[in-house]
Amino acid sequence: MEIIPAIDLKGGKCVRLYQGDYSKETVFSEDPVATALKWQEKGARWLHLVDLDGAASGEVRNSAAIEGIVKNTKMSVELGGGIRKEDVVEKLIKLGVKRVILGTVAVEQTELTRRIIRRFGEAIVVGIDARDSFVTTHGWQKLAKVTALELSRMMAGIGARRIIYTDVIRDGTLTEPNYEATAELVRNLNIPVIASGGISSIDHLRKLAPIGVEGAIIGRALYTGDIDLAEAIAIS
Repeated sequence: MEIIPAIDLKGGKCVRLYQGDYSKETVFSEDPVATALKWQEKGARWLHLVDLDGAASGEVRNSAAIEGIVKNTKMSVELGGGIRKEDVVEKLIKLGVKRVILGTVAVEQTELTRRIIRRFGEAIVVGIDARDSFVTTHGWQKLAKVTALELSRMMAGIGARRIIYTDVIRDGTLTEPNYEATAELVRNLNIPVIASGGISSIDHLRKLAPIGVEGAIIGRALYTGDIDLAEAIAIS
Protein backbone atom coordinates (compact mmCIF):
# COMPACT_ATOMS: atom_id res chain seq x y z
CA MET A 1 0.00 0.00 0.00
CA GLU A 2 1.49 3.30 -1.11
CA ILE A 3 1.57 6.00 1.57
CA ILE A 4 0.96 9.38 -0.04
CA PRO A 5 1.41 12.66 1.86
CA ALA A 6 -0.92 15.49 0.88
CA ILE A 7 -0.37 19.20 0.39
CA ASP A 8 -3.40 21.44 -0.06
CA LEU A 9 -2.63 24.81 -1.63
CA LYS A 10 -4.61 27.96 -0.92
CA GLY A 11 -3.25 31.43 -1.60
CA GLY A 12 0.19 29.96 -2.23
CA LYS A 13 0.31 28.44 1.26
CA CYS A 14 0.10 24.91 2.58
CA VAL A 15 -3.22 24.57 4.43
CA ARG A 16 -5.72 22.01 5.63
CA LEU A 17 -9.49 22.40 5.71
CA TYR A 18 -11.95 20.81 8.14
CA GLN A 19 -14.54 18.68 6.28
CA GLY A 20 -13.76 20.62 3.11
CA ASP A 21 -15.03 23.87 4.62
CA TYR A 22 -13.10 26.81 3.15
CA SER A 23 -13.94 28.93 6.21
CA LYS A 24 -12.26 26.38 8.52
CA GLU A 25 -8.71 26.68 7.30
CA THR A 26 -5.46 26.02 9.16
CA VAL A 27 -2.22 27.29 7.63
CA PHE A 28 0.60 24.83 8.29
CA SER A 29 3.32 26.35 6.11
CA GLU A 30 3.90 29.35 3.91
CA ASP A 31 6.51 27.40 1.92
CA PRO A 32 4.91 24.47 0.05
CA VAL A 33 8.19 23.51 -1.64
CA ALA A 34 9.94 23.15 1.72
CA THR A 35 7.02 21.07 2.97
CA ALA A 36 7.22 18.81 -0.09
CA LEU A 37 10.94 18.35 0.42
CA LYS A 38 10.27 17.39 4.04
CA TRP A 39 7.94 14.59 2.94
CA GLN A 40 10.45 13.51 0.30
CA GLU A 41 13.18 13.24 2.97
CA LYS A 42 10.83 11.03 5.00
CA GLY A 43 10.73 8.57 2.12
CA ALA A 44 7.59 9.47 0.14
CA ARG A 45 7.60 8.42 -3.50
CA TRP A 46 4.30 10.13 -4.38
CA LEU A 47 2.83 13.49 -3.37
CA HIS A 48 -0.88 14.31 -3.47
CA LEU A 49 -1.30 17.97 -4.38
CA VAL A 50 -4.63 19.83 -4.35
CA ASP A 51 -5.20 23.36 -5.63
CA LEU A 52 -8.07 24.43 -3.37
CA ASP A 53 -8.43 27.81 -5.07
CA GLY A 54 -8.58 26.00 -8.39
CA ALA A 55 -11.20 23.55 -7.16
CA ALA A 56 -13.48 26.40 -6.14
CA SER A 57 -12.89 28.57 -9.23
CA GLY A 58 -12.58 25.96 -11.98
CA GLU A 59 -9.12 27.10 -13.04
CA VAL A 60 -5.64 26.25 -11.76
CA ARG A 61 -4.67 29.08 -9.39
CA ASN A 62 -1.53 28.05 -7.52
CA SER A 63 0.67 27.59 -10.58
CA ALA A 64 3.87 28.95 -9.03
CA ALA A 65 3.69 26.61 -6.04
CA ILE A 66 2.79 23.64 -8.24
CA GLU A 67 5.65 24.27 -10.63
CA GLY A 68 8.06 24.82 -7.75
CA ILE A 69 7.17 21.48 -6.19
CA VAL A 70 7.33 19.55 -9.47
CA LYS A 71 10.70 21.04 -10.45
CA ASN A 72 12.38 20.90 -7.04
CA THR A 73 11.43 17.43 -5.83
CA LYS A 74 11.99 13.92 -7.10
CA MET A 75 8.59 12.63 -6.02
CA SER A 76 5.90 11.73 -8.50
CA VAL A 77 3.17 14.35 -8.17
CA GLU A 78 -0.56 13.80 -8.58
CA LEU A 79 -2.54 17.02 -8.85
CA GLY A 80 -6.22 17.90 -8.57
CA GLY A 81 -8.32 21.02 -8.22
CA GLY A 82 -10.12 22.90 -10.97
CA ILE A 83 -8.74 20.86 -13.86
CA ARG A 84 -11.64 20.82 -16.31
CA LYS A 85 -10.08 21.32 -19.76
CA GLU A 86 -8.11 18.98 -22.00
CA ASP A 87 -5.44 21.57 -22.84
CA VAL A 88 -4.84 22.20 -19.13
CA VAL A 89 -4.31 18.47 -18.60
CA GLU A 90 -1.79 18.48 -21.44
CA LYS A 91 0.11 21.46 -20.00
CA LEU A 92 0.31 19.90 -16.55
CA ILE A 93 1.62 16.62 -17.88
CA LYS A 94 4.23 18.47 -19.94
CA LEU A 95 5.19 20.37 -16.77
CA GLY A 96 5.97 17.04 -15.13
CA VAL A 97 2.81 16.18 -13.19
CA LYS A 98 2.59 12.37 -13.27
CA ARG A 99 -1.11 12.01 -12.56
CA VAL A 100 -3.87 14.54 -13.13
CA ILE A 101 -6.99 14.18 -11.01
CA LEU A 102 -10.36 14.89 -12.59
CA GLY A 103 -13.25 15.61 -10.23
CA THR A 104 -16.05 17.99 -11.18
CA VAL A 105 -15.55 17.43 -14.90
CA ALA A 106 -16.01 13.68 -14.41
CA VAL A 107 -19.49 14.35 -13.03
CA GLU A 108 -20.55 17.08 -15.44
CA GLN A 109 -18.85 16.19 -18.74
CA THR A 110 -18.65 12.45 -19.28
CA GLU A 111 -17.66 12.61 -22.94
CA LEU A 112 -14.86 15.07 -22.31
CA THR A 113 -13.64 12.89 -19.46
CA ARG A 114 -13.77 9.84 -21.74
CA ARG A 115 -11.68 11.66 -24.37
CA ILE A 116 -9.11 12.81 -21.82
CA ILE A 117 -8.81 9.28 -20.38
CA ARG A 118 -8.46 7.81 -23.85
CA ARG A 119 -5.71 10.29 -24.74
CA PHE A 120 -3.68 10.30 -21.52
CA GLY A 121 -4.44 6.86 -20.06
CA GLU A 122 -2.52 6.04 -16.90
CA ALA A 123 -1.85 9.73 -16.25
CA ILE A 124 -5.52 10.33 -15.43
CA VAL A 125 -7.11 9.61 -12.05
CA VAL A 126 -10.74 10.24 -11.19
CA GLY A 127 -11.19 11.85 -7.81
CA ILE A 128 -14.48 10.92 -6.17
CA ASP A 129 -15.26 13.06 -3.15
CA ALA A 130 -18.41 12.05 -1.32
CA ARG A 131 -20.60 13.36 1.47
CA ASP A 132 -23.11 10.83 2.86
CA SER A 133 -22.48 8.60 -0.20
CA PHE A 134 -23.26 11.36 -2.74
CA VAL A 135 -20.54 12.96 -4.85
CA THR A 136 -19.55 16.56 -4.22
CA THR A 137 -18.22 18.93 -6.90
CA HIS A 138 -16.77 22.45 -7.29
CA GLY A 139 -14.35 22.15 -4.40
CA TRP A 140 -16.80 20.11 -2.31
CA GLN A 141 -19.26 23.01 -2.35
CA LYS A 142 -22.01 21.39 -4.44
CA LEU A 143 -23.75 18.04 -4.08
CA ALA A 144 -24.37 15.95 -7.19
CA LYS A 145 -27.23 13.50 -7.70
CA VAL A 146 -24.94 10.51 -8.19
CA THR A 147 -23.45 8.23 -5.55
CA ALA A 148 -19.75 7.48 -5.24
CA LEU A 149 -20.33 3.87 -6.30
CA GLU A 150 -22.43 4.86 -9.32
CA LEU A 151 -19.86 7.36 -10.53
CA SER A 152 -16.97 4.98 -9.88
CA ARG A 153 -18.61 2.28 -12.00
CA MET A 154 -19.32 4.81 -14.75
CA MET A 155 -15.72 6.02 -14.77
CA ALA A 156 -14.34 2.48 -14.81
CA GLY A 157 -16.67 1.79 -17.72
CA ILE A 158 -15.19 4.62 -19.80
CA GLY A 159 -11.63 3.52 -19.15
CA ALA A 160 -10.48 5.21 -15.92
CA ARG A 161 -7.34 3.49 -14.59
CA ARG A 162 -7.77 4.34 -10.89
CA ILE A 163 -9.99 6.12 -8.39
CA ILE A 164 -9.17 8.32 -5.41
CA TYR A 165 -12.02 8.10 -2.92
CA THR A 166 -12.38 10.80 -0.25
CA ASP A 167 -15.03 10.89 2.43
CA VAL A 168 -15.48 14.66 2.78
CA ILE A 169 -17.07 14.39 6.23
CA ARG A 170 -13.97 12.61 7.54
CA ASP A 171 -11.44 14.80 5.75
CA GLY A 172 -9.31 16.94 8.03
CA THR A 173 -11.10 15.70 11.16
CA LEU A 174 -8.52 13.26 12.59
CA THR A 175 -11.33 10.76 13.19
CA GLU A 176 -10.97 7.63 11.05
CA PRO A 177 -11.44 6.58 7.42
CA ASN A 178 -14.78 5.40 6.09
CA TYR A 179 -13.76 1.75 5.90
CA GLU A 180 -17.17 0.49 4.76
CA ALA A 181 -17.56 2.85 1.82
CA THR A 182 -13.95 2.32 0.77
CA ALA A 183 -14.33 -1.45 0.90
CA GLU A 184 -17.54 -1.24 -1.14
CA LEU A 185 -15.67 0.51 -3.95
CA VAL A 186 -12.80 -1.98 -3.85
CA ARG A 187 -15.25 -4.90 -4.05
CA ASN A 188 -17.21 -3.46 -6.94
CA LEU A 189 -14.42 -2.13 -9.15
CA ASN A 190 -11.73 -3.84 -11.17
CA ILE A 191 -9.39 -0.84 -10.99
CA PRO A 192 -7.23 0.37 -8.08
CA VAL A 193 -8.73 2.55 -5.35
CA ILE A 194 -6.73 5.03 -3.26
CA ALA A 195 -8.25 5.93 0.12
CA SER A 196 -8.39 9.43 1.58
CA GLY A 197 -10.09 11.27 4.43
CA GLY A 198 -9.82 10.83 8.20
CA ILE A 199 -6.62 8.76 8.33
CA SER A 200 -5.04 9.82 11.61
CA SER A 201 -3.15 6.87 13.09
CA ILE A 202 -0.91 3.97 12.16
CA ASP A 203 -3.73 1.68 13.28
CA HIS A 204 -5.99 3.19 10.61
CA LEU A 205 -3.42 2.26 7.98
CA ARG A 206 -3.24 -1.29 9.33
CA LYS A 207 -7.02 -1.58 8.99
CA LEU A 208 -7.04 -0.12 5.48
CA ALA A 209 -4.40 -2.44 4.06
CA PRO A 210 -6.50 -5.68 4.17
CA ILE A 211 -9.33 -3.89 2.35
CA GLY A 212 -7.14 -3.91 -0.74
CA VAL A 213 -6.62 -0.22 -1.44
CA GLU A 214 -3.66 0.66 -3.63
CA GLY A 215 -2.70 3.63 -1.52
CA ALA A 216 -3.60 5.87 1.40
CA ILE A 217 -3.45 9.67 1.35
CA ILE A 218 -2.53 11.32 4.63
CA GLY A 219 -2.99 15.03 5.26
CA ARG A 220 -3.64 16.77 8.58
CA ALA A 221 -2.27 13.89 10.69
CA LEU A 222 1.19 14.46 9.24
CA TYR A 223 1.11 18.14 10.12
CA THR A 224 -0.14 17.60 13.67
CA GLY A 225 2.33 14.79 14.31
CA ASP A 226 -0.35 12.14 14.87
CA ILE A 227 1.35 10.08 12.14
CA ASP A 228 5.07 9.95 11.44
CA LEU A 229 5.45 9.58 7.67
CA ALA A 230 8.62 7.49 7.84
CA GLU A 231 6.97 5.06 10.27
CA ALA A 232 3.84 4.86 8.10
CA ILE A 233 5.92 4.04 5.02
CA ALA A 234 7.91 1.44 6.95
CA ILE A 235 4.82 -0.53 7.99
CA SER A 236 2.97 -0.27 4.67
